Amino acid sequence: MTEKTNSNAESANTAIADKVLVVDDESDIRVLVEYHLKRAGYNVLVAEGGKQAIEIARKENPVVALLDRMMPEMDGVEVCRQLRQINPSMFIMMLTALDTEDQKILGLEAGADDYVTKPFSGRELVARVNAMMRRNKIQAEIISVPKATEAPSQTGLIIDSERRQVWKNGQELDLTKLEFDLLKYLHDHPGLVFSRDQLLEQIWNYDYFGDGRVVDVHLARLRKKLEEDPSNPRYVQTIRGVGYKFSNKP
Repeated sequence: MTEKTNSNAESANTAIADKVLVVDDESDIRVLVEYHLKRAGYNVLVAEGGKQAIEIARKENPVVALLDRMMPEMDGVEVCRQLRQINPSMFIMMLTALDTEDQKILGLEAGADDYVTKPFSGRELVARVNAMMRRNKIQAEIISVPKATEAPSQTGLIIDSERRQVWKNGQELDLTKLEFDLLKYLHDHPGLVFSRDQLLEQIWNYDYFGDGRVVDVHLARLRKKLEEDPSNPRYVQTIRGVGYKFSNKP
């Protein structure tokens, strides 16, 4: 783990884009999170509340934002919504002391990519940020390689890997990074069933951290945008007790 963290620290030191925004009204938490992320080599931006976080995000364009769920001025859910409007591609992780499933899902439905429950270890936090940064670099590499736009498939979908855009029956879908990645991965493996753990590993790059409910919530959001009837999906189907698959049947 040490070698992996050091390797990521070196790349973070050489990449000016590797900025992480930390938003928490508790100074002890801010100092702790900032310490671990700086030690891992990241350029850390700190905000005490939502309004300051939004100003920093507009100016600095961080790759990752870590948001406290409960803040007095503006709670993390509202900050998350506004950050999504500023930069739909930003990776957002909620820091929450509210360990109820409903509260976690509320943050995910507001646009957060993931959450971590307080108290958390510095190792876990850095591992999750590292995973988000790896995904960002992979996506940048994919975009830098010229590719022809894919022709419409028998499903009526066009998935453009270079521009990270999806069209359904000629209409572009407004997908987040994670929603695009989930759809692209399932679409590229039609008929194969993937468990939540497999999707966490492939899409989130989490091999030992993560909650499967994160997958469920993001796929539910994807279905609302993709399916005519999300309760009876044509494309992204649930195999009860096993996982999810993409159906390419017309």
